[in-house]
Amino acid sequence: MKNKKTKFILLMLSILLLTGCTKNLKNSENKIVTNEKTGQSVTENIICRPTDEDMLKIYEDNNVDISKLPECKDFTPITDYEGLWTSFFVKPLAWVILKIGSLVKNNGLAIIITCLLIRCALIPVTRKTAMQSEMMKKAQPELERLEKKYAGKETTEDQQRKAQEMMMIYQKYKINPISGCLLAIIQLPLLFAFLEAINRTPAIFENKFLVFEMGTTVPKGIASGNYWYIILIILILGTTYLSFRKTLKDQSLSQQGGQMKFTLYFMLVIIALASFTLPTALGLYWIASSTFTIVQNLLVERKKK
Repeated sequence: MKNKKTKFILLMLSILLLTGCTKNLKNSENKIVTNEKTGQSVTENIICRPTDEDMLKIYEDNNVDISKLPECKDFTPITDYEGLWTSFFVKPLAWVILKIGSLVKNNGLAIIITCLLIRCALIPVTRKTAMQSEMMKKAQPELERLEKKYAGKETTEDQQRKAQEMMMIYQKYKINPISGCLLAIIQLPLLFAFLEAINRTPAIFENKFLVFEMGTTVPKGIASGNYWYIILIILILGTTYLSFRKTLKDQSLSQQGGQMKFTLYFMLVIIALASFTLPTALGLYWIASSTFTIVQNLLVERKKK
């Protein structure tokens, strides 16, 4: 079942990557254009016009006509249809961030608020997934005995009997294999849409949140003498690890725990590397989302006691 889950999630990722993505601006030499001041890779398919003079000059120098785009403060999601992904996921999310940003007078804070609102809306789904995970842990000893019982038996008849007995175990513990993927099915499109909405909305990067420039990458921030960016990296890695810790603990009890733990640690390394190349705005989203997961896990653990 876990293999089927993995294949399903990979399929969802492939669909999302094919249906919509941020397009980096490239120069005449086919190299990605970066803002030398902030270190940020420049997005070509933005959904509204920037006001920053440096950014406007970059688009002009690379022959990208953005004159027909609305200013970000006037942006509405009801514009020309650009496909299901952009029109129904990316643009509405970008509009929500901008509207909240205009209310709280800061787009960095707007990213955090929007992220938390989405995570709150997903609590019923998260709760159901957590319940299924608990039932799966209870069923694990019986599933392991079943695997041992049919180890080395590869005939069609044996595999059919194994499948039938497995379904009986699922029914006994009220486990629905599909609901285990439900959170991933909902969260993955929202995650990709959120990240793309941020990347394609220049106004978000023109703001400042506390001591951080929203469009500045960590290396550029540190190079400019702002060592608070080191704290930002620590927060990203720390909150990511703590949000994964419950999963690591749960997986240590299962047969496939070692493989899953390796996957999670590998993800930590990838996130660490990405943290050095992505602008602060995306880091804020990740910290907010991971912190929500940490608090949620703590509440679940306390409820068990």
